[in-house]
Amino acid sequence: MLKIIEKLIGSYSEREIKKILPIVDKIESLASEYERLTDAELRQKTDIFKQRLKNGETLDDILPEAFAAVREAAWRTLKMRHFRVQLIGGIVLHQGRIAEMKTGEGKTLVATLPAYLNALEGKGVHIVTVNDYLAKRDAEWMGPIYNFLGLSVGVIVHGLTHEERKKAYSCDITYGTNNEFGFDYLRDNMAIYKEELVQRELNYAIIDEVDSILIDEARTPLIISGPAEKSTDLYKRADNFVRRLKPLYYNSDDDKQMPDTTGYDYIVNEKRHTVSLTEEGIKKAEKYFGVTNLADPENATLHHHIIQALKAHALMKRDRDYVVKDGQVIIVDEFTGRLMYGRRFSEGLHQAIEAKEGVRIERESKTLATITFQNYFRLYKKLAGMTGTAKTEEQEFREIYKLDVIEIPTHKPMIRIDHPDKVYKTEKAKFEAIVQEIVETHKKGQPVLVGTVSIEKSEMLSEMLKKHGIKHEVLNAKHHEKEAMIIAKAGQKGAVTIATNMAGRGTDIVLGEGVAELGGLKVIGTERHESRRIDNQLRGRAGRQGDPGESRFYVSLEDDLMRLFGSERIKNLVESLGLPDDQPIEHKLLSDAIEKAQKRVEARNFEIRKHLLQFDDVLNKQREIIYSQRRKVLEGENLRDSILGMIDELVDYKIKVYTGESPHPEDWDIKGLLQDLKFIFLDSELSEQDAKNMTKQELKEKLISIAKEKYEKKEQEVGELMRELERVVLLRVVDMHWMEHIDAVEQLREGISLRAIGQKDPIVEFRFEAFEMFDEMIKRIQEDTIKIILHANVENMPQRERVVKEMYENAPSDTPVRKPVVKTQKVGRNDPCPCGSGKKYKKCCGAV
Repeated sequence: MLKIIEKLIGSYSEREIKKILPIVDKIESLASEYERLTDAELRQKTDIFKQRLKNGETLDDILPEAFAAVREAAWRTLKMRHFRVQLIGGIVLHQGRIAEMKTGEGKTLVATLPAYLNALEGKGVHIVTVNDYLAKRDAEWMGPIYNFLGLSVGVIVHGLTHEERKKAYSCDITYGTNNEFGFDYLRDNMAIYKEELVQRELNYAIIDEVDSILIDEARTPLIISGPAEKSTDLYKRADNFVRRLKPLYYNSDDDKQMPDTTGYDYIVNEKRHTVSLTEEGIKKAEKYFGVTNLADPENATLHHHIIQALKAHALMKRDRDYVVKDGQVIIVDEFTGRLMYGRRFSEGLHQAIEAKEGVRIERESKTLATITFQNYFRLYKKLAGMTGTAKTEEQEFREIYKLDVIEIPTHKPMIRIDHPDKVYKTEKAKFEAIVQEIVETHKKGQPVLVGTVSIEKSEMLSEMLKKHGIKHEVLNAKHHEKEAMIIAKAGQKGAVTIATNMAGRGTDIVLGEGVAELGGLKVIGTERHESRRIDNQLRGRAGRQGDPGESRFYVSLEDDLMRLFGSERIKNLVESLGLPDDQPIEHKLLSDAIEKAQKRVEARNFEIRKHLLQFDDVLNKQREIIYSQRRKVLEGENLRDSILGMIDELVDYKIKVYTGESPHPEDWDIKGLLQDLKFIFLDSELSEQDAKNMTKQELKEKLISIAKEKYEKKEQEVGELMRELERVVLLRVVDMHWMEHIDAVEQLREGISLRAIGQKDPIVEFRFEAFEMFDEMIKRIQEDTIKIILHANVENMPQRERVVKEMYENAPSDTPVRKPVVKTQKVGRNDPCPCGSGKKYKKCCGAV
């Protein structure tokens, strides 16, 4: 029925292209006018277009003239003039859609049209390719067009210096790989100085091979990590220390007047779930760890470890809050009693419990930043893509990226012959038949391209061909530049090329002399891929720009696709025919079954990607909040009001914790409140008795007033350096907590599905818990920021330094990475840092 309707009113793509054709006619009508312009006049068009945009015209208004200018410039520089169908493709890309263009239709040239037009706004255009070779090739190849029209072109590839990257991103049009663009975004959001930023605002991206990047690689997260060299020794030392201390258990409901703390080292309030060292406990800690002042900012890490060890011993009970199972500490859900696999207590508490229980202490994660391609590319204001194969995944493009797919007609009619599949009972028989066909085709000189799904299969086939004395090339997507040159020659007379699916992608296969008369390039698929799109890519290697060509897939019932997803009905049908193993079966029922199996796998994979994105979206929203706030700090925004706001929120939160819902002062834990705030705000003039005589509002106002007085006193003491102190502290605290939060959320995601939460949706549970964790992290950031600022020493001002210095990427790299520093002996605070930075240890790795 759908096909009948399409015949009557045209397909979606045909209807959309019909709307575009008047614009194409307008571009073509300008050809003779632009041909008459001198080079200088044509170049001047760029300045005229920019001025018109400033005067209020839109990109759509100037599109026909801008495309006409690019078309003429391409002819003058490269002797290439965009065909009509390429103009259609260019308009589709400008509209923020996916242009499906068959192999050989000139996608690289098509991209120059919308790239030039959108670059006129001065906000930058990114053209994204799948590897460094293609990025360099396309920038060099198309660069003369942009340069002729007065625009600059940059290339982002692996191994560039910071200055080279910054220069490339400042260009009007920047070519680069998806990995490099994504990693630069993450690195920019770890920068500690504004000058370190390389990317501008993410404006408009055109993604080449869009299906490969947005679908095949969608689930691959980009991760920047530092080495997990932080010793777990401090957890053990803190644990050994707190075992010697004497606790005073105190609950405000049980005891209205807190007893004398003399003779006790720390106070435990089980009701409020808090612990704090007494004066005696602080003195013991300073003596045990050899520090002069535990409250000094440089001892913040030590104090944190002690508090976490105290919580582990005094508040966290085995077989109530957690269990020890198979040498691991596993959290118990306080409401359901279920084991929360994968969830770890944050802020080092989990490690403190591991030290307490004597099990292996897991090193704290050092994932500094991470993002998936799905979420990175959705950050662009406008996104477009081009590929030879997108239609089969149109639903995913629409749902995830809000992109529709428009099929662009070919410049010349497609005359490739696609033969029906040949199906064999066994894999052995299938490969013998493939080799036989290659031998026969090679005899007449017709070139053959053989596609395999794995390196293993390509090497097996290669061995079989060697036995028959057939000279051939084997490509497996490892050496892009070399492979691009080999694949380009795959259309020469007598050539036999075996390639895995991605090998040489983005390179056209041009037919050698006399090959067209032999039937063009023959493409042989050694098995059906899980995705029809990958099969179509392989077929698309033949029959480019109206060339002859042919394709055929060989399938066996032992192939993974048929074994895992084929129906029993098919196997029974083949068995009932009683054919020998080497006899191929060609039947419409089999072809339909293969396509159904592929559709089933595609649908399953889409659901997996969608499911993962729902999880990743939670962290993504949190990432956007942190990064936008962080960027304001880098841009030099005055943080005074923000810090004062943090004081308000922190005091309000602490009062809620220690007074609860009760309006009666006798129910409040005033002692605990003042003890807690003392470590944040230094000494408070407020006595316990005075506090008990106040209302909650009066208490809140008084405490805020005290804290702000301390802040203003620090401001006078530090002087004009106060603003920089605030930035330094906030950047360091945010980075430290964000790094730990990323790890905690990842652990939560891994474990949430193992909890068997009754009828509850794991994603809903994950969202709820991740939100709570984020909220807790924000409170910790506020507390640590205020505490460090108010305790800062003017003579020893904190400097801007990375929380973790060494950085690793999860993408393959040819560049050697600096090894993490391993301390083999005690390094003095004022000794040179062993990492080789030239700084004192206390100012470098010791600061972390």
